[in-house]
Amino acid sequence: MKNEDVAEMLTDIADMLEIKGESPFRIRAYREAARRIESLHEDVATLAAEARLKDIRGIGESIASKITEFVTTGRSSYRDELAQALPKGISELLAIPGVGARKAQLFHEQLGISTIDELEEAAKTHKLKGLPKIKEKTEQNVLEGIMRLKQRTGRMLLGLALPAAEEVVDQLRPHPAVERVEMGGSIRRMKETIGDIDILVASSKPKDAIEAFTTLPNVKSVLAKGTTKASVLTRQDLQIDCRVVSPDQWGAALQYFTGSKEHNIQLRTIAEGRGLKINEYGLFRTDNNEKVAGREECEIYEALEMKCIPPELREAAGEIEAAAKGQLPSLVELSDIRGDLHAHTNWSDGINTIEEMAGAAKALGYEYLAISDHSVSMGFIHGLTTDRVREQRGIIDDLNEKLDGFRLLQGIEVNIRGDGSLDYSDDVLAQFDVVTASIHSGLGQPRERITARMVAAMENPHVNIIGHPSGRIIGRRDPSAFDENAVYKAAAETGTALEIDGQPDRLDLKDSNARQAAERGAFFAINSDAHATAQLEYMRYGVSTARRGWVEKDRVLNALPVDKLLDRLKAKR
Repeated sequence: MKNEDVAEMLTDIADMLEIKGESPFRIRAYREAARRIESLHEDVATLAAEARLKDIRGIGESIASKITEFVTTGRSSYRDELAQALPKGISELLAIPGVGARKAQLFHEQLGISTIDELEEAAKTHKLKGLPKIKEKTEQNVLEGIMRLKQRTGRMLLGLALPAAEEVVDQLRPHPAVERVEMGGSIRRMKETIGDIDILVASSKPKDAIEAFTTLPNVKSVLAKGTTKASVLTRQDLQIDCRVVSPDQWGAALQYFTGSKEHNIQLRTIAEGRGLKINEYGLFRTDNNEKVAGREECEIYEALEMKCIPPELREAAGEIEAAAKGQLPSLVELSDIRGDLHAHTNWSDGINTIEEMAGAAKALGYEYLAISDHSVSMGFIHGLTTDRVREQRGIIDDLNEKLDGFRLLQGIEVNIRGDGSLDYSDDVLAQFDVVTASIHSGLGQPRERITARMVAAMENPHVNIIGHPSGRIIGRRDPSAFDENAVYKAAAETGTALEIDGQPDRLDLKDSNARQAAERGAFFAINSDAHATAQLEYMRYGVSTARRGWVEKDRVLNALPVDKLLDRLKAKR
């Protein structure tokens, strides 16, 4: 039983309670419990077995008993009871992004809709528009939600795919038949969503390597198995494909199967212009089939008189031209990151204490961590009042006296209100070491309004960072519309960094936006937005997104050592 399964069960209950019109406080309790379970760094089944579920903030006797039943039996009698009371098929509508419980209930009761196909047809024929509070824009939103649901079918977030692929690579690497092993495809390019997971192996004993792959502990079933190729389904229902090549073909195969397709087409065209041909077996002279390169990946690029291109850049977006001119960016590395400037604790909606978050950050080798809990208007997740701000500062100061070679900063994630103002006055904001300003409500406002709110926040001398600027949640919520030129220009002119949020379902700014912002002179803060100690590891997804956006180390705020960072933060004020 996975933590995600338990969180999904609790979310289902919350959705069904909302449809039934139950107490908002009760609904919120289940949603909050789901979020906390999903963020846990411990196995929820272990907590249930050790009767420690009630140690989790917000989980009382009732919810703990339902979790215990679910992890013990695999079912929830309460969820089943609620589902039986709902109109048949209504839960299918809840899977559509943007269609909440109330709309699902309205569509079913007024029009008898109980399937996604029925809802799509009703929206296309404008049958929804006459319903209470449903306008033409709502119909369009419903159709877009259905489209997003269909588009994401079969694809998974990088944050799910990468750990699964790394587990396979780590298990295969020690095998005697495996000489080299690496991830390929879009996962090696660190795209935000992944289809199938591709693994490449170099071996002189391909049959043994394939056997090792298909008998890994996490394999649930073998979908296909040949002498050099195999596909399996894991116990988490992820498809993983493996291809085995000979060691002398390794570099060419790794380059070829990393892609992207467009990158490879462009590379092949350049090779043909030089009297060469390139494929997964190597780089060859066209006239006599003599092999020029292929054992190592970078040999391919060097033979074509260009610098070796990092996998994250291989999207046919100017990287080949830059490599030929020797002008590839010096991309930021995970090792360049000195600290994390956006992390939450149990003072707002995080799981762990300030001390626990500090210890985990220090264990990662960081020099500093900014505790950035939510501001006062986020009261439903325990946003900080000014009294609690002062109380938290005392705890941080006390911890800094004990921590050796590590610095805790008091930050805040202050809410940007609908009119562009901030939750706190300037004299309160001046007390923080670092201020991140984020939009959490009114995300669907017109482009001009969102732009004005962001620019107003950046013009405040106390705001250092704009958090998750577009507000998107991949596959569930579209990014807010804003004037990119105006926002990126304001960021550069005011010295306000734009965040690249490492949460796997955010990755916000996305890669293409980060590149545009960098070209306009903006700086960045790459953060984990961690809500638990384990989520500090999300930094790597933020760094990967930055690399895909051609971001260099000297444009990253938290690549600075702590003294220079503090000088930079104070300079704006």
